[in-house]
Amino acid sequence: MTCCPKADFLRIIFDTMPETLAALDQRFGISGKAVVTEGRGGLPAVRVTTRQCSGEIYLLGGHVTQWKPTDAEEVLWVSQHSNYVVGKAIRGGVPVIFPWFGAKADDPKAPAHGFVRSRAWELESVDADGDDVTVTMLTRSDDSSRAALPAEFELRLHASFGAQLRLELQLSNPGTQPLRFEEALHSYFTVGDVRQISIRGLDGTSYLDKTDANRRRAQSGNILISSETDRVYLDTTHDVEIVDPVMRRRIVIGKSNSRNSVVWNPWIDKARSLSDFGDDEWTKMVCVEPSNVGANTIEVAAGQQHTMAVTISVTSM
Repeated sequence: MTCCPKADFLRIIFDTMPETLAALDQRFGISGKAVVTEGRGGLPAVRVTTRQCSGEIYLLGGHVTQWKPTDAEEVLWVSQHSNYVVGKAIRGGVPVIFPWFGAKADDPKAPAHGFVRSRAWELESVDADGDDVTVTMLTRSDDSSRAALPAEFELRLHASFGAQLRLELQLSNPGTQPLRFEEALHSYFTVGDVRQISIRGLDGTSYLDKTDANRRRAQSGNILISSETDRVYLDTTHDVEIVDPVMRRRIVIGKSNSRNSVVWNPWIDKARSLSDFGDDEWTKMVCVEPSNVGANTIEVAAGQQHTMAVTISVTSM
């Protein structure tokens, strides 16, 4: 069976009513730093503005769509053709992938990359610590999720906006049985020209090439993007760096409790086949995704927790 989050989307529609948004902002807003407001497509979002950065996160999917350090260019990439409608995931930013990565093995009709990126999350808290603002959102198991994942879970995303962007994805198992799942923070990054970047930190590791029947290959040197790229790097725990000579900056992706790094760019033909992706937008983005997938699937015992975290920072060249 597939997961049908219809009830969640009806709740999103209700939450976009001005009275409700005003009430949410009164409860969670922080004067001069964070506001709960109507985002694109009328969807509710939290917008952060501090001396160090601006940022944005939607209740749809607990989805971070913006992080821009002060006096710098936007770090995250979002398609100009992205849907901001009920029943659709946002294309770009940082989608939360759970509880499976890619297609569901036992149900090809199930939504790709799980169901939480296209359901309504609850806004749990907005907190300020100096110039950093942390937004916490929550989604949990319900009747619709149990149709696809017969288990109990609470999934929180703690998104801390500051001079760095730190994301913590925390899974709690309140059930009585172990819970197995895959996860990813599917980060899309803005680049000047993907054909000129290099990705450092994965030299000498092995990867599965999803463009070639998941053949296992060895990475030699830095990653250069010259064709459709869809790779799952194995047993990687260290930082990955995007070196961008066009934008004259380095994006560093640090992580903890993640054993995989996924690198993706659709290139020409795949981009044209995606309805929410502009034909030429592939030149301006690359995904580097901290994750635990495949052989690195996570199991959390009853009553226990697991947290995967990523820290994104930018330096000039």
